[in-house]
Amino acid sequence: MSPSSSDFLTIRHPEPKPLAHPPVYPVFLPFIGCSYRCIYCAQDVQTGVGNRAIAPGSLRSLLFEELAGSEPVELAFYGGTFTALPQELMLAYLDVAAELRQAGLVSRVRCSTRPDCLGPEVLALLARSGMDLVEIGIQSFDNDVLAASGRGYKADAAVQGCKAVRTSGLELGIQLLPGLPRMTPAVFVRDVAAAAALAPSVARLYPLLVLEGTALARRWRAGSYTPWDVDQTVDALADAFLTLWRAGIRVIRAGLAPESTLDDAFLAGPRHPAMGQRARSLALFRLLEPALAAWQGPVRLDYPRRFQGELWGHRGELVPAYAALGLIPGATTPHPEPWEPDCFRLSAVEPPAGKLPD
Repeated sequence: MSPSSSDFLTIRHPEPKPLAHPPVYPVFLPFIGCSYRCIYCAQDVQTGVGNRAIAPGSLRSLLFEELAGSEPVELAFYGGTFTALPQELMLAYLDVAAELRQAGLVSRVRCSTRPDCLGPEVLALLARSGMDLVEIGIQSFDNDVLAASGRGYKADAAVQGCKAVRTSGLELGIQLLPGLPRMTPAVFVRDVAAAAALAPSVARLYPLLVLEGTALARRWRAGSYTPWDVDQTVDALADAFLTLWRAGIRVIRAGLAPESTLDDAFLAGPRHPAMGQRARSLALFRLLEPALAAWQGPVRLDYPRRFQGELWGHRGELVPAYAALGLIPGATTPHPEPWEPDCFRLSAVEPPAGKLPD
């Protein structure tokens, strides 16, 4: 592009706008409904609630007390395999959710489960009982990875589970685990594309960590499993963000939430306190990179102020990469509203007075 005073290029950030949903109130039900323990799973330390699930009656009392006088929340049943619970127990939890909804304390409900525990009967029951969204721990759509990870189902079951949720009228969420045994970055790229094709409302990306007390920890100690490193993971997540955003899918989590029990159990793997920010920043760089590389002459960038914390990367780690493309911090301007909230604009920089452009 040959710059002049009128040259500019607008680039829109593809991330879908967040929906006006209430805050999520998580209820962790570690291990219940699970027929066996996955090789990487340590829900007792990942959630910080230990390995005992709260009973429905106790949950009812707790939530009516804790939520009284507050704005409605979205109640989320996480951990375990919710749709594999004995029906009487599942209905007891759903009844609690219904009572809270009737009292105006809950406005939405979601749960998490496996793709092979989503028969038409249980999905119909969830829909009748007020469930809004089902998050599926797909982890991967690759048969070799699923077998090596002992997931107990194949890729076709993963796809069919997702389709069944959408057919039932419930919203779909997909969880992926980059870094599983036998997973390469190329496999993860295919997994993300497969997830995008199934059109979930939301996605979570949990880079695999080695935690004490898991079968994966034994493999790691034996030298038969090597986790991804942080830089490799950030690179993969950045591309995943862009793919999912461009498909209209919101990424609602990247990496496990911090917990003191997780700190104690962590052995190896791509763990970083700013994992999500680093991946988002790299995704933004890759969004802008082609236009910056094609630009000829001095360039400036105007951008929404809300991206100020992402543009240059964690602790400025992307400043050299931008500088190599001709963009330096002094040639950027963050704009508050009413600047277009998702709009980045490249424009030509006028040479100083009395100086001819090269």
